[in-house]
Amino acid sequence: MPPSSQYKFLRQAPRDGLSTAMRPSRWQRLHIDPWLCLFLILNALLGLTVLYSASAKDLALLSKQAMSFGIGFLLMCSIAQIPPKVFQAFAPYFYGFGVLCLLIVMVFGEVRMGAQRWIDIPGVGSVQPSEFMKIGMPLMVSWFLAKNRLPPSFKNVIISLVLIGVPFIIIAEQPDLGTSLLVLASGIFVLFLSGLSWAMILAAAGAAAAIIPVAWMFLLHDYQKQRVMTLLNPEADALGTGWNIIQSKTAIGSGGLSGKGFLEGTQSHLHFLPEGHTDFIIAAYSEEFGLIGIFVLITLYFLIIFRTFQISLQSFHNFGRLVAGSFALSFFVYVFVNAGMVSGILPVVGVPLPFMSYGGTAIITLMATFGIVMSIHTHR
Repeated sequence: MPPSSQYKFLRQAPRDGLSTAMRPSRWQRLHIDPWLCLFLILNALLGLTVLYSASAKDLALLSKQAMSFGIGFLLMCSIAQIPPKVFQAFAPYFYGFGVLCLLIVMVFGEVRMGAQRWIDIPGVGSVQPSEFMKIGMPLMVSWFLAKNRLPPSFKNVIISLVLIGVPFIIIAEQPDLGTSLLVLASGIFVLFLSGLSWAMILAAAGAAAAIIPVAWMFLLHDYQKQRVMTLLNPEADALGTGWNIIQSKTAIGSGGLSGKGFLEGTQSHLHFLPEGHTDFIIAAYSEEFGLIGIFVLITLYFLIIFRTFQISLQSFHNFGRLVAGSFALSFFVYVFVNAGMVSGILPVVGVPLPFMSYGGTAIITLMATFGIVMSIHTHR
């Protein structure tokens, strides 16, 4: 059978013989991609600027975030020095370690606000193991598929779905529906990029549509159902569950074209906007910088995603192409889900905005993924 149309993604890259005469540039010898590094630095600086205002000039919070960016950049540069074959070899062990940590959370995890998602490590602090799976999942599925013939056979697709489903179910039981869906998506993206036929894709979409009513009746918690109902009609409980979305849309709309100005936001500074420095930081940003500011931010995100896809297509091996491509699509989902829930087109699921929302673990995890992307690009 001829390869599916998606399989073209795996045949776009140049071959080794085309680049044997090329000398590595200074940036390649440092194993750093200058364009991707520039976009990440600009995003980090913009994130720190907005966090300063959204947190009501909390310098302690800003210092912690800046330290997280510093650790993340050092980790990114360090990981970029490691050849991709090392990541490929250790992918199963990292995946197994992540699953083990998730199981430990189920038994010994720290409970906050009704969710058991964290491990308290003395001298280090709380760690959320589900963040590790955002890296471990695409590495593992890419490792499995890359060592077999592509497009994958039906048997290998089923095995991949099992590898994806185990962490997804454990994380969803914490409960953490937002992170579990992101981890699920990161694995599904690898399958898609490996060259699934459209028949398999349509069959999977039909199965997902059939599962939705079952999940609504038996799997979703009451508060998760309430979030969906709030999305459909936030004014039904304007002072309760609908408060977050209403205030968020008010902040976004009040920014207008150019915004109220830096440090001049009222919704966040007067505490009408909940979680203005974490999940809803894009609403605080929109209020102060308006549509123009949102355009700049979305453009910056687009450049990061576009450059990551470029690196994916330029990779010389299937593992690198699958990993980098899935990271690019996953990053897009992070941005889309957060922007969607803040603007009222998706349910509130507690997904932070990349490089903008406060949170050290998420930043360091993202920087690690881009370190892997740079490693794939600079190791020929």
